[in-house]
Amino acid sequence: MLEEIFGEKNELVEKALTHPSYTKEKGLNDSDNYERLEFFGDSVLKLFTSKLLYETYSEAPEGELSKIRSILVSDAILAQVGVKIGIDKLMVLGPAEEKQGGRKRESNIACTLEAVLGAYYLSGKQGQIEKFIKDYIMVFADDVDKHFEKYNAKDILQQYTQGINKTLPIYRTVSIKGPAHKPEFAVEVEWNGEIIAAATGKSKKEAQQNCAYEACRKMGVVK
Repeated sequence: MLEEIFGEKNELVEKALTHPSYTKEKGLNDSDNYERLEFFGDSVLKLFTSKLLYETYSEAPEGELSKIRSILVSDAILAQVGVKIGIDKLMVLGPAEEKQGGRKRESNIACTLEAVLGAYYLSGKQGQIEKFIKDYIMVFADDVDKHFEKYNAKDILQQYTQGINKTLPIYRTVSIKGPAHKPEFAVEVEWNGEIIAAATGKSKKEAQQNCAYEACRKMGVVK
């Protein structure tokens, strides 16, 4: 699907798909994995996302645009997009990382996607990158704008609990059900010695975010 969106893969793109675990286990140079391209791609992603947000929300203040962008470029959103276009299947991982479930790890997919954007930018595919971000990432923008608390619940809950007694909520994974390719994580959150909420999600991060949102809703932190 990458080639349908951006065009043919080249050496830079192949490097962008290579996880550091592979180069380490194979004794290759660090420059042969995605880390440098991910550093650059992070800026490419933010540049085009900022441009599209600036154009789409012409009356929104800087603070609101920054809040929306922070969610759009988060690992949670990027991992969803990465899976949708098949990045998870294209990643080149070291055997140990593969065995430990690295192909399903949000951070791996998100970093690889950023590296891919960096690689295609350097390959002169700026137009394709902007269209990709508009078609695959900006589609979340309205929902993020209207329901920001849902996407940022962990930070909101943490700020609330610290404001009350300077303590942090504690998240625990209760169970992991379903097949390896489609797990469901059940998480509960404790604060002040009590379980204040529980929720599920397709990943540990998603389950924690859902759990935090449920806790915020129950305690009246968000409406």
